[in-house]
Order: sequence, then structure tokens, then C-alpha cells
Amino acid sequence: MNLANLMKIALKALRRNKLRAFLTMLGIIIGVASVIAMLAIGQGSKQSIQTQLSAMGSNMIVIRPNSNVQGGARLDATNVQTLTIDDVKALQKKAVYLKAVSPSASARGQAIYGNNNWPTNMQGVNTSYLDIIREWPLASGVAFTDKDINVEAKVCLLGQTVINNLFPHGESPIGKYIRFAKIPFLVIGTLAPKGENAFGQDQDDVIIAPYTSVQKRILSSIYFQNIYASSLDENSTDAASAEIGQILRVSHRLKPSDIDDFAVRTMQELINTFSSTSSLLTILLAVIAGISLVVGGIGIMNIMYVSVTERTREIGLRMSIGATGTDILFQFLTEAIMISVTGGLLGVILGITATKLVSYLLSWPTLITESSIVLSFVVCAVTGIFFGYYPAQKASRLDPIEALRYE
Repeated sequence: MNLANLMKIALKALRRNKLRAFLTMLGIIIGVASVIAMLAIGQGSKQSIQTQLSAMGSNMIVIRPNSNVQGGARLDATNVQTLTIDDVKALQKKAVYLKAVSPSASARGQAIYGNNNWPTNMQGVNTSYLDIIREWPLASGVAFTDKDINVEAKVCLLGQTVINNLFPHGESPIGKYIRFAKIPFLVIGTLAPKGENAFGQDQDDVIIAPYTSVQKRILSSIYFQNIYASSLDENSTDAASAEIGQILRVSHRLKPSDIDDFAVRTMQELINTFSSTSSLLTILLAVIAGISLVVGGIGIMNIMYVSVTERTREIGLRMSIGATGTDILFQFLTEAIMISVTGGLLGVILGITATKLVSYLLSWPTLITESSIVLSFVVCAVTGIFFGYYPAQKASRLDPIEALRYE
């Protein structure tokens, strides 16, 4: 029996029980749609994280105080203070692979203008900071200068979220004085909106000021929470990272046996780390969604068993007029594959539609790839063959005489 006849017979059998065939397909449809949607959400999240981290500068390097071990107990990183202006100067003077260096001293507090107030973060940096953090130009006004840093000037730049809450009526903040930690700061510039970062944090909810002003007027501390740097280019990032480690070990007077009291992280390391984590989550989501494919396959097996039982006399009649066991096997196997493949096609359409709706209604980043569609379709075809084979084999082994006598 050729393939065309097999497909005609399978189609006639499915048409006789349209509702049952559709309900059988439903498990495959939901399974394929779930796999495509979950993979799209996972891949979209991965791409979004990579894009946002890359936008910060793939050659950016972040230096943080490192939790050290004292008396057998590891201290929390937030309680460790090891980075000072001497470290910044040492990097600026000795580093060959660094293009720019900026310290960062942060303070959390209440920003006040008139009757409006807003809890936010003030970040103290130098003039190189906005160059290190890519794609963050000024929207209006001017940036502070090295002279402002030297005289600890009380000037600042405002992020868009702070502007929206302190100046809700749309007035320009340039030239206005705001108060932060009871200290007046003159607004000399505003930052272009950036939105949320890859971690869901509002990047516009910030005030930027000279680091000397933040350190001495607000924190009363000589230490920095971070030091930001940028290498000459992406290819020299690893060399710059190693160079930073050597310079800071000398600056901190660490012995060869001492562990580093600082941590150097490159953006590429962060991108790789989050990409790896995102890939694992994507696989987990796909596996969970794939369980419904297995359930759909079990549904196909169940219905095919029912179909074999219902059509026992038909099987006996076909065998009596010359059909072989192989013909019967392929007849029922073709039905199972058609159910699975048709369900797969409908599942692909539903999965793409569901992904588009999730992206549109929830504003989640999604990315539908051809590989996810092909994979889902291949899996559903294999599922049809795997779960349809045993019932088809059972039908092919029926005794023709006993089958004709079946009531």
C-alpha cells in the first residue's frame, strides 16, 4: 500500500471522529505552543540582558571592595571598605590599558524641592563617569567640571525620574536648588532618560554629583563603594583587568600570600554569567512545557488503542482480502502521525500568537527563533511515531479470523 492510499484512509478515519481527533490533538497543540512560548520568553530575556549590559560598554570594568576573611568569618561586602582616592590616582597614573577611571560614592536619602520630595540615590563620581557609562548624554544644561570636584561644589545632575517627582508641572530644574540630606545642591544639568536596566532597576532614579561633595558633605567617609573604569578597547579588557589587580595589590600593600581585598569584574564576565543563567532557565522552562507534549503523546496512544478496538472487524476484513500486517501497521501509524503533525502545526500557530500577545500586553522581551519551531515540530512528530507505534503494532498482529468474529 502506497503512502497516498495510507493518507486517504487515515483522513477518512479521522473525519469519522472529528471531535475525538481534535481533543486528541489538543494535548500536542498545547505542548508545542508552550514550548515555543517558553523558549521565546527565555531567549528574549537573554537577549535583553545581553543588549542592556553591552549598552553599558563591553569594555567597562567595575572594581568593588571584596569581603575578606577575618578570624574565620567572612565579612559582608557592604561592610568592607578598601577603595580610596589613592587607588584611583594609582590607576590613572600607572595603568597602560585603561582609558578612563571614575570613583563612585553613593548615598541614599530624600531629595526635596519646595513641597515635593522623593527618596533617591545620589552618586558621587568624577568627570569621566558619563563617558565610561555609554549612551547617557545630557538632556540639558552642563556637566560639572574638575574645578567643581576640587572645591567640593554643591552642584548636581538629575535623572528623569527625580525630575518627574520634584518638578511634576514640567518646569525646568536647571538653576534651581534642591536639598539632599539637608544640604542644598544647584541643578546644573539633566540626564537623558535611560529606563530600567537588565535587573529591573530604574536607571533614571539618580542624582549625580562630584564625588568630593558626596564623600565629605554627606557620607563623611574617604572610601568608595565602586571604581568604574574602561579599557582602551574590547580586546584589551582582559589585560586591563589583570593590570588593575597588580596595581591595586601594590596600592593596598598586600603580601603575595594575602588574598585580594577587592574584586575586578568586566562587563563581558557579567554578560557570560547572566547568559549562562538565562540559558539554564530557558532549558528548565522548555522541559516543563515539554511535559505537556508527553501528556499529549499518551493521549494519542490511548485514542489509538480505542480506535484499534473499535475497528477490529475492519482490520479483519482488510486482512482477509490481502492486507498484510505491515499494511495495517502503517495504516494506524499514519493516523497517529497525522494527528501529531496536524496538532504540531496548530501548536506552532498558537505558540507564535501567544508569544506576540505576551510581548504586546505584558511588554516582556521575547524572541521566536526558527530552531525552537523546528525543534517543537520534530519532537511532536517523534511523539506521534513513538506513542502510535505500539497500538499500530497490536492492530497488525490481530488474527484475521478472530477479528472478523469480534463484536
